[in-house]
Amino acid sequence: MICCVFVLGLFSSALGRHLQEGNGLSLVWRLHGEPGDAEERHGLERRELSGRSAGLNEQTCTALRGVDSALQNSTSTFTFRVQSVGSLSLAWVGDGSGVLLVLTTFQVPLFLMRFGQSNLYRSEDYGKTFKDVTHVINHTFIQTEFGIAISPDHSGKVILTGDVSEFGGFRLFRSRDFGLTFEPTDLPFVPLIQMLYNPGDCNTLLTLSITLDLWLSEDFGATWRKIHNSVCLVRWGPRNSIYFTTNNNGSCNDKGMLDLKKTVDYGKTFHTIASRVYSFVLGGKFVFSSIMTGTGTERAIHVSVDGGEHWNIAQLPAVNHQQFYSILAANQDMIFMHVDDPGDSGVGTIYVSDDRGTVFSKSLERHLYTTTGSDTDFTAISSLKGVYMTSIRTDDGTIETVITYDQGAKWQPLRRPQNSDCDSETSTNRPNRCKLHIYASYSTAMKMNVPVLPLSQPNAVGLILAHGSVGESESALAPDVYVSDDGGYSWLQVLRGPHHYAILDSGGLLVAMEHTNSPINQIKFSTDEGQCWHTYNFTSDPFHFSGMDSEPGSRSMNVSLWGYRNDYTKWVVITVDFKKLLTRDCTETDYEEWLAHSADPSGSNDGCVMGYKETFLRLKKNSVCWNGRDFAVTKKQSPCPCSVSDYHCDFGYYRPENSSECVEQEEMLGRALEFCLNGTTEQLQTSGYRKIPGNQCEGGFQPDRKEVDLRRLCASDAFHPNSLVSFSLH
Repeated sequence: MICCVFVLGLFSSALGRHLQEGNGLSLVWRLHGEPGDAEERHGLERRELSGRSAGLNEQTCTALRGVDSALQNSTSTFTFRVQSVGSLSLAWVGDGSGVLLVLTTFQVPLFLMRFGQSNLYRSEDYGKTFKDVTHVINHTFIQTEFGIAISPDHSGKVILTGDVSEFGGFRLFRSRDFGLTFEPTDLPFVPLIQMLYNPGDCNTLLTLSITLDLWLSEDFGATWRKIHNSVCLVRWGPRNSIYFTTNNNGSCNDKGMLDLKKTVDYGKTFHTIASRVYSFVLGGKFVFSSIMTGTGTERAIHVSVDGGEHWNIAQLPAVNHQQFYSILAANQDMIFMHVDDPGDSGVGTIYVSDDRGTVFSKSLERHLYTTTGSDTDFTAISSLKGVYMTSIRTDDGTIETVITYDQGAKWQPLRRPQNSDCDSETSTNRPNRCKLHIYASYSTAMKMNVPVLPLSQPNAVGLILAHGSVGESESALAPDVYVSDDGGYSWLQVLRGPHHYAILDSGGLLVAMEHTNSPINQIKFSTDEGQCWHTYNFTSDPFHFSGMDSEPGSRSMNVSLWGYRNDYTKWVVITVDFKKLLTRDCTETDYEEWLAHSADPSGSNDGCVMGYKETFLRLKKNSVCWNGRDFAVTKKQSPCPCSVSDYHCDFGYYRPENSSECVEQEEMLGRALEFCLNGTTEQLQTSGYRKIPGNQCEGGFQPDRKEVDLRRLCASDAFHPNSLVSFSLH
C-alpha cells in the first residue's frame, strides 16, 4: 500500500521517511500511473536539429513538435475545497484498476477530545476526475495517523479507521470493492496502530490497542478476538506466522527484558523463542534479535534462518546502551549490518554476512549514520542488482558518497560527470578530489533543499535519478539533478537546482517539476533518459506545487501534480496524460543490447560482476515510443570464472584502499578464530576470502577456506544469554 500525505499551507511536499518495518503509513513518494489501452495515441514528430530544451546537456537536442496540442487535450484539473488548516492523504487501490482514494482531514484539539471533519473522494480514471463519496463513510471523522489501509494483494480491500468517540469508541469502514462501498464495524478496543494485513491472506488482520493488547480478525475486521496482552511490537512473518515481543510486567520500557514469542495458529498456541530481547526484525529469510548479554550492559545480535527454532550469535562487535545496530538491507542471500562506533561520532562500520547471517566481515568503515539511528544515506539501487550507495565521513570531517557494485565487496567514490566541473582551485590543485556527491536521507534530515530521495526502479534497468553536487565533499548549496543510465558508473547533470522527479513507462519517460516557493505552471519531461528535456505549461493559472504522484510501478504514462491556490482553501490536482505524446508502440528495432557493468572505471569492461555477465534489452535513446504497461525486462546471463572480485574479505581481513587483495588485520595476526554454530564450536581456517552470497562464478580463483568442527559443545541459543559465546581468539 502506498499512501502520500500533504499538509495544506506548506510550500514543499510532505516528504516522509520509509517505514522499515510493518504495514504502517508510508510517506515515500512513489510514481505510479495509468495502464495503456487500445486508444489511439496522437504522437509527436521529431524536428530537424533545433534549440535545446530544459536540460543541461551540451549536445544539441532534437525538439519535439506538437507538445502543447498533444498534451492540452490530455490535461485534467480537479479542485478540492477544504478547511484552511488540514491535510490530504491519497492511496492507489489495486494494480491497474485506475482507482485513487483521497481523504481530506481537518481537525483541532478541543480540551481532552479532538474534533475533526473528513471528506472522502474517489477517482476511477487515474486521478483525472473525482467524486465526493463521503456519504459512504457516514461523514465520519477518519484519523489521519491510521491512514488509508490498502491490502497488498491488489484485491481491492480498503480499511478506514473512524473516530466515533462521542459514541464511545472507534469504527472500521471496510471495503472489498476498491472503495465503492464500505461496511461499518464498531471496534471492541481503541486502536494504537494501523491495521496490519497478513501478506499471505489479506482477510486476516492484526493490530494493537492502546492498552497493548494484541487483537486478531480472520474475517476482514468483522469480528475480533484478543490473543495476547502486554505486547510491545508485532510483525507478520511467512506462512501466517506472527512474531511479537511482550513483557510480563506490562511495561514496554524495559528493553532488554522482553520475550520474543511466535504463533503459527493465529494465537491458539504460543512459543517463546528468545528472552532478554531488546528488539527484533524480520528480513529476507532471517529473524534478527538484539539480546542483552550476561552483564546487562551490552547487546549482541542473534540470527535464525528457521523462524526462531535455532539461533546463532552473529560474529559482530557487541554494543552498549549508547550504541545501536541497524539492518540496512537483508535478502535471501545476505545482510548489510551497521554497527555504531563507540562515543558520539555519528559514524559506524558496515558489515556483510555469509548466507547464514552468522559470519560477518567489514565492508565499509566511517559509515555516516546519525547518533539517533534514524538517518543514513544508505540506498539500494533497484535498477541493477548488487548496487548500493551511501555516505562516509572522511578523516577531515567532510562527507563523501561511495558506491558498491558487488554487494559491498568493494566501495569507491562516484566519478565526476563529464558536464560538471569543480571550482577552479580544486580542479587545478586537487583534480582527483573532484567527485560527485549524492544527497539522500541524511541531507533531508539536515534541512537541506532536497525534495525527493534517489530514485530507481527494477523495470527501468540501470537508471538512477538523484540530487547531488560536484566538489571535494557534499556542498551546503542547493543541489542539482543528476542521472545515471548504467547503474551508477557514469553520471550526467541534467537539471539545475532541486526538482521533484518521476520515472514513467519503465524508464521511457522522465518527468520533473522545479522545487520552488513560487507558483509554477511548467512540467519538464525527457524521452531519452534525461539527456534532453522539454517543457509543457499545464495551466495558465500557476499554483503552489506540493508534490507529484502516479500509480505504483513506474509503468504509467500519466502523473498527478498536487498543489493549492493562493487562498489556501483549494487543493488542486492537475493530471497530465503523456500517452498521446508518443507516436507508436515500441517494436524490436527500438531496443538494443546492453551489457551491465561494462563501464567499470577500473578498466575491466567484461561485465563480470557477482560471477556472471548480464545482458539486457534496453530502449534506444533516440526511440520515441511507448514501452507499455506489459513491458517486461528481457535479459540473459552467462557465468564467469571466479576472481578476487567475487569474494568478500573473510572475518579478520580487509581490503586496503585502492586494492582488491584481502589483507589480514594486524590485531588478528597469528590468531585462530573459533565461533559457536548450532551448538558446536567451529574453527575458521581461511586464506582471507569468502565468496559473496549469491555469486555464481565458476572455476578460476578458488581460495582455501574451511570450518573445522572442534567437537566441543557451546551455548548459542537465545534463552541463555548469560552463557553465550560468540567467538574467541587464541
